[in-house]
Amino acid sequence: MTEIPQAVAIREVGPRDGLQLEPSLASGQKLRLIEALVRTGLRQIEAAAFVSPSAMPTMADAEQIAGALAAWPAVEWSALVASPGGARRAVAAGMRRVEYVVSAADGHSLANVRRTTHEATEATAQVARIVHDAGGRCEVIIATAWDCPFDGVTPPERTVRVATRAVELGADELCLADTIGTSVPGRVLDLVGAVRAVLPATPLGAHFHNTRGTGTASAWAAVTAGVGRLDASIGGLGGCPFAPGATGNIATEELVYLLADSGIETGIDLDRCLDAARMAQELVGHPLDSNLLRADGRSRPARLSRTASRSSRLSNHTSATPS
Repeated sequence: MTEIPQAVAIREVGPRDGLQLEPSLASGQKLRLIEALVRTGLRQIEAAAFVSPSAMPTMADAEQIAGALAAWPAVEWSALVASPGGARRAVAAGMRRVEYVVSAADGHSLANVRRTTHEATEATAQVARIVHDAGGRCEVIIATAWDCPFDGVTPPERTVRVATRAVELGADELCLADTIGTSVPGRVLDLVGAVRAVLPATPLGAHFHNTRGTGTASAWAAVTAGVGRLDASIGGLGGCPFAPGATGNIATEELVYLLADSGIETGIDLDRCLDAARMAQELVGHPLDSNLLRADGRSRPARLSRTASRSSRLSNHTSATPS
């Protein structure tokens, strides 16, 4: 375990991961949401996926979305790809940060991209070369890093092997992804520690789903283990189309709330996050999973002192009506 950091980066994945299982939104609606996300102070946003439109019709407008992103030059935009062909499309559309997804489990890899883990990992070299030739950075996201819906538990040494090989083949960064939301803090500490032991200099992020209610706790464990960037999705939107039973990501506003009240800087405005979550809820047309959205934010000033908080609890103890 490392010291608690003073700051943690949050990458918003709502426009891609968050919307990929929803009914298709018009490009203009997506851009409205993106603009609301930029207003929160988010400076890393995953905007689209360059994948087969027949497999994921919600991402069929990736080029159109990418073409509009120059309106917000302060943001570091990224896009997900699943093949060298997707990487070519992404860089042709102007994307210079490309996330290439490799599943650590064969079952999920075959369902997702019809290649084994080994085959998908070896393609990192080609994807990285395409991105680097365009002057960009290639990140490998290791899906099912902890567990697979088809193969069960992913042995940690298997995930470490994929991570090591991806860096050998040209990956500039890595991200460990809990695709089906089964991680718990102890297992997060173990896997992050194992990856860090062999790749201490490689930037490492983490991506958690909240299927079993442990996503935010896992994110906190990742922070204490030295992970410098966390993915999150506004309102808790999201899910994997090739992972039965997987639900949404950890909610951006809940992660901001946790980190800010723990004294960790994110640069993101919580109230504007809640505004963006309400917009997302309106756009998709159904209630979102965010507990903080349902609670309507906080009812006290941020970072209330421990003394004041304790005094308030004591003064209310004898007079409060049970609810």
